[in-house]
Amino acid sequence: MISIKQKGNFSKTEKFLKKSFGKNYLNVLEKYAQQGVAALSAATPVDSGVTATSWSYEIIQKGDVISICWNNSNVHNGVNIALILQYGHGTRNGGYVSGRDYINPALRPIFDKMADAAWKEVTSS
Repeated sequence: MISIKQKGNFSKTEKFLKKSFGKNYLNVLEKYAQQGVAALSAATPVDSGVTATSWSYEIIQKGDVISICWNNSNVHNGVNIALILQYGHGTRNGGYVSGRDYINPALRPIFDKMADAAWKEVTSS
């Protein structure tokens, strides 16, 4: 939640709020969503390449909340391959294949860029 306190002339506050509400955030998020797909595709461990090329995104707006959801459509026998690469999985003969954290490091720079851009937008006059 953002709270704004000001005494006296509220013209700067009104200007900030009008500028903020006039933005089309979906277009801005589209750019970062596409960058996220590229980053995930590049970071996905490659065997056949199917999982790496199966990344997509969806921008969802529910009320005042806008979310970017990155999806991977490579599913084999009901199991999402991108998730078992991330978290690991058991094998049929009792073994275990450790996961590899590739999603978080791939998306961290995208989140940092979004946060920097949002901060610059909020603090610009």
